[in-house]
Amino acid sequence: MTVSAPLLVEGLRTLAPSYKGILCDVWGVLHNGVSAFEGAHKALKAFREEAGGKVVLITNAPRPAKQVGEMLAALGVPEGTYDDIVTSGDVTREVLVAQGKKTLLHIGPHRDQPLYHGLEATFTTNDEEAEGISCTGLEDDEVETPDDYRDRLQKLAERGLPMICANPDIVVERGERLIWCAGALARLYEDLGGEVAILGKPHAPIYDAAMKRLATLAGEDVAKEDVLAIGDGLPTDIRGAVSQDLDVLFITAGIHASDFGPSDAPDEHLIRRRLAEEGLRARAALPRLWW
Repeated sequence: MTVSAPLLVEGLRTLAPSYKGILCDVWGVLHNGVSAFEGAHKALKAFREEAGGKVVLITNAPRPAKQVGEMLAALGVPEGTYDDIVTSGDVTREVLVAQGKKTLLHIGPHRDQPLYHGLEATFTTNDEEAEGISCTGLEDDEVETPDDYRDRLQKLAERGLPMICANPDIVVERGERLIWCAGALARLYEDLGGEVAILGKPHAPIYDAAMKRLATLAGEDVAKEDVLAIGDGLPTDIRGAVSQDLDVLFITAGIHASDFGPSDAPDEHLIRRRLAEEGLRARAALPRLWW
């Protein structure tokens, strides 16, 4: 009879010797939208300083990396936690630049406007003038739900407008609540017959960009078997890493916390069962990231 190795580990330090680089999710792992998790940023700093590894943050944030870095600092994530950041917003910008001049409808909050600075595209608030849609989220994610957009999205889908989704997350934590994200609108748009391009996790473009960034930092190509992905979202972080043949450290006290028993003492059997149900795997699991 084969006995499986324990899935729950003591900390990142037990895995660190096996890896040269980490691709780490941000929201749900490093912070909850209100404050930073001290153990998480200390763990990544220790991986860099004690294990000599490189850390690239890989996030579905629909904003440029510079803006995400400023947000992390404001939340209490100190310098030295990571080497670089790759965002879904950065990958989206590359696609929009390649498209050139186009009249786009932006669906999302005003805070995401820096994503479009310097682009040739024209942005309109008139649905009838749009040639395409760039979706970064709900316009007021504190009170709105995807269903508030159903009629509007139905009309846009009927016109055949393509949507670029700059944040594939369905929900994220904000303090003790779950907040709807652009991925929820993209999913609804597809259900209504619309065409959607999703560039962030779990899709390949953002991982390609992150692996190139790791190689630049390391001064050489880094093999996938030498990279550990860390995340809390099964449909994005975990599925994306598995699809890229990367080992995964699953953080269970994020958006799926209620599925695994007490958030600070998750049930390993429930974790294994959920991973199996989703057709996913993980090298290890922790409630929260710590060293």
